[in-house]
Amino acid sequence: MIEFLGYLGALCIGIVLGITGGGGSILTVPVLVYVLQLNPVTATAYSLFVVGTSSAFGSVQNFRKGLVDIKSALRFAVPSVLGVYLTRKYLVPEIPDPVFYFASLQLTKATFLMVLFAIVMFWAAVAMLKTKKDNPVPEITNNYGTIIQLFFVGVLIGLIGAGGGFLIVPALTKLARLTIKKAIATSLLVITINSLIGFSGDVQNIEIDWLFLMRFTAFSVLGIFLGLYLQKFINEKLLKKIFGIFILIMALIILYKELFS
Repeated sequence: MIEFLGYLGALCIGIVLGITGGGGSILTVPVLVYVLQLNPVTATAYSLFVVGTSSAFGSVQNFRKGLVDIKSALRFAVPSVLGVYLTRKYLVPEIPDPVFYFASLQLTKATFLMVLFAIVMFWAAVAMLKTKKDNPVPEITNNYGTIIQLFFVGVLIGLIGAGGGFLIVPALTKLARLTIKKAIATSLLVITINSLIGFSGDVQNIEIDWLFLMRFTAFSVLGIFLGLYLQKFINEKLLKKIFGIFILIMALIILYKELFS
């Protein structure tokens, strides 16, 4: 039953990624940690592979439809992918365990990663639920400020094991002035690059159960095809609100479980 729930979760991850271009990765780590009982460090690594592979299939479909803006994708991917790779290769293995301790109180590495993940989930949920005014914004440029911001987005993605679509889609619509459909399609390509290169930084650091990972990923890939099909029939604004509420509840549950239970 637990394994069935895990694979059902993988299917849902793909569906959400296909429909919204982000957010599916937010589900991956909780499914791997709380349903399938994986260590958070391993779960964040597996999450990058699952989300990256699923997004790759979605990117191919979107590219055929002419929805992917390659130029914008590369502008976002190059600085952020460097942050993801360096974080997975060097920073995550060097995080001490415990991260902090004082007398009988201590914060383990696993708890630290899950609390950080929950905080990002909370922030993403608030961003999804917030009604934003359409303000004119400049096109994205190659200035140093933008590059540094994207690099640190990559560091955050590397720490929490998420694809970063919930950060990338809004940025593409505002900074690159893409329509929401093109932003969703382009974000999947950015997620593919970030996630798979980030995962390559884990290959030498952890032992990978490839058979399980391929099975889990297969369900997620199936889900993304379903999501791309369902995208035609679903009110995206309503879906984002429902999903935002779900993520908010999940973030609070994780914080309670990690800090108070």
